[in-house]
Amino acid sequence: MNENPASISALPVIPAQPTSISGPPTNISGLPTSIPGLIDRWQSIGAFAADVGCGYEAARQMRRRGRIAPQHWPNVVAASRRLGIAGVSYEWLAGHRASLEEAA
Repeated sequence: MNENPASISALPVIPAQPTSISGPPTNISGLPTSIPGLIDRWQSIGAFAADVGCGYEAARQMRRRGRIAPQHWPNVVAASRRLGIAGVSYEWLAGHRASLEEAA
């Protein structure tokens, strides 16, 4: 099957679509859909811990449990703003905490 190269070059070029989605789960606006998804926006759990002002193990447990203790919320909100993660607020954090407590 030899095709004329001239006929191929006339076709529009469509960029390849990614075969898998990488990165944390987000909703349509780019806001993380979960606490682990939020924490995964950092380069590492250690980087999250440093930005939030807690220890590595505490940050790891926050990610595992899907819950951030309220005393860390001011630093999480401020660090999220610095990273450009829009929509992370006290209300967003409280909503995720409440949904976990209702499920329990």
